Amino acid sequence: MSGDENQRDYDGYARPGLDRSGQAEAFDAIGHRYDEAFPHKEGQLGAAAWLAAALPPGSRVLDVGCGTGLPTALQLADAGHHVVGVDLSAGMLELARENVPGADFHLADLADLRDGRLGAFDGVTAFFSLLMLPRAEIPHALRMLHGLLRPGGLLALSMVEADVDDYAIPFLGNTIRVSGYLRDELRQVVREAGFEVAGENSLAYAPASTDVPPEIQLFLNLRRA
Repeated sequence: MSGDENQRDYDGYARPGLDRSGQAEAFDAIGHRYDEAFPHKEGQLGAAAWLAAALPPGSRVLDVGCGTGLPTALQLADAGHHVVGVDLSAGMLELARENVPGADFHLADLADLRDGRLGAFDGVTAFFSLLMLPRAEIPHALRMLHGLLRPGGLLALSMVEADVDDYAIPFLGNTIRVSGYLRDELRQVVREAGFEVAGENSLAYAPASTDVPPEIQLFLNLRRA
């Protein structure tokens, strides 16, 4: 297998020509407006609070799609955990470093973490980040996160409930592509990836911006089986 072919391999998922630069550029342009459009994040705060309390003090936590670092990276750092955030958007990471100076942030595609470059983790948060992947990639991403977790590690996952796959939507003056599941299918996908469902929550959410439609947010508290 050539180096290029190896780079495209994602634990069995072939991703020829994968280019998420458009997603990164969209979030670079959105910047701080993201937090303005989503000012109330009760579900996300609650899920991160579960993770922060369930982990031993000083645990190592990966924040996937950390965005501006608010609220999750800051919440976990304030709880005494060592936070490592990754995001595709350099603009978002610039804000995250300002908002949470005590955390470590890296510009990276989620798929590139499969080589273990950032080490092992006690916990992972993936709030609305996996929905940016095509459906065919999501199970592979979940199995990869499972592999990054230490035995008994925890994953706080959120998705928008929607039966869509790589669907283009307008988002704060930009276009992004999203995927989703109905809740029963999402439970099945995470279990097949090796996780136990320790708890779940759902809520209706209406963003402050009229450019973003209302949505049903699903939060799963998961444990590596």
